[in-house]
Amino acid sequence: MGGSPLRILVVGAGIAGLAVARALRLAGFRPDVTDKLPPGESTETGLYLPGNAARALHRLGLHDPVRPLGQVIHRQHFFDATGAHLCEVDLDTLWAGVGECRALPRADLHRVLLSGAGGAVRHGAEVRTLELLPGAVGVTFTDGTTTEYDLVIGADGPRSSVRALAALGGPPRPVGQVVYRAVLRDGPPVTEWTALLGQRSGFLMVPIGAGRLHLYADEAGTEAPTDPLARLRELFADYRGPVPEVLAALDGVHVGITDEVELGRWYRGRVLLVGDAAHATAPTLSQGAAMALEDAVVLAESLHAASSVEAALVAYESRRRPRTRWVRDRTRDRNRTRDVPPALRDPLLRGRGGRIFGEHYRLLLGPL
Repeated sequence: MGGSPLRILVVGAGIAGLAVARALRLAGFRPDVTDKLPPGESTETGLYLPGNAARALHRLGLHDPVRPLGQVIHRQHFFDATGAHLCEVDLDTLWAGVGECRALPRADLHRVLLSGAGGAVRHGAEVRTLELLPGAVGVTFTDGTTTEYDLVIGADGPRSSVRALAALGGPPRPVGQVVYRAVLRDGPPVTEWTALLGQRSGFLMVPIGAGRLHLYADEAGTEAPTDPLARLRELFADYRGPVPEVLAALDGVHVGITDEVELGRWYRGRVLLVGDAAHATAPTLSQGAAMALEDAVVLAESLHAASSVEAALVAYESRRRPRTRWVRDRTRDRNRTRDVPPALRDPLLRGRGGRIFGEHYRLLLGPL
């Protein structure tokens, strides 16, 4: 169906939606992109992209505009809460032949994707209803306008309204993890991916260029604290390494609850879910953006090669399920180690941690 005049609507103008729009444009389609929110990045956060994300950006023709941004990350270093070394992962070796690992401001990647998608997003356009018709989808927006599309793609995140409107699943499931994110300027000189692991909590620092650090921390829990910065300082008060200097320099932090989405199917009629709307996991493996970029590549290829939309959706889901299931299962595996007492966990990581953590990405080294 390459170059076909299919009427396609992409709902959501985040990383997943813009990546899909970019991939579809490269395949000869001209999708409409809508987002219920006004334009602009709401929070300043960083993003770590493993090697398979770089490969997907190559396939989307966006590697060159991303290359000057952020910082290439060569190794992951793991320490215990006292700052004693546990293990490391050689990322250049792990992802050899796939792509480089990079950390950058999320807003920078968003701008590249927006430009690559053609820049035209209809903001403030929230979908009110979806009507599954024979060979089409009727879409009514909250402003009362109605349009028919040949395909509607829900790229609107773990709390997807498209998922609910198409009866593809209910709300996401909290995984019992509270996460804290911030960007620190002029912090301590952390030059590589650096994580300190404690008991059911961890603190991660990643350089994203221009003297900035992307900070990510988490703890077990189901409710966000009323004072996130005070809670962060209390939780990691005894951590060593660069953590005390980071905590002293912070003046704000964003907090959230991690959700997981697991569905029996990703499409119904001609409504399809992609990215976190279909398969959100905890961010432990840093695969959220990577999976969204891969989704975009495979969906465009499936639509280009298939003889019908229905055949394309079947082909797409059959290709993507094994990889997203692998990410979900390996994420759960790694998160379970948080419940292991450090006295048992740390000797294991000192002996085999690099191989264990590297193994979590094995399937993702293969072709899409």
